[in-house]
Amino acid sequence: MTTNQKLLVKESFAKVVPIAETAAALFYGRLFEMDPSLRPLFRTDIREQGKKLMQMLGTCVGKLDELDDLVPAVKDLGRKHAGYGVEEEDYQTVGAALLWTLEHGLGAAFTPEVKAAWTAVYDLLAATMLEGAKSAAA
Repeated sequence: MTTNQKLLVKESFAKVVPIAETAAALFYGRLFEMDPSLRPLFRTDIREQGKKLMQMLGTCVGKLDELDDLVPAVKDLGRKHAGYGVEEEDYQTVGAALLWTLEHGLGAAFTPEVKAAWTAVYDLLAATMLEGAKSAAA
């Protein structure tokens, strides 16, 4: 993940913040459309879950320049998600739903460069969460 990619993610996420509730609804709608079997993993109110999602994304985006602080928290999140029943293949579906949401939420601002930047960030976060999940299983 390059410095420019971090900047693109931060700038684009700042445009998502004002539409956070809509973005979260788009994300979960798309996620459950792509894989309805994931719906039972979410036992809380989906609007509340959406707030948590946007908060978590905001924290991750805000800490992109402080990976030493971010990585342990993301690993812990992976351990927790493993406990909820999240499987390794679910991360691909979540990533695709996230990119779809960003594309629809940002419109023309979701350039190929922004997409590549978000893909790099998501890949890093997902790999780190999976490390945490695997350590929970061990």
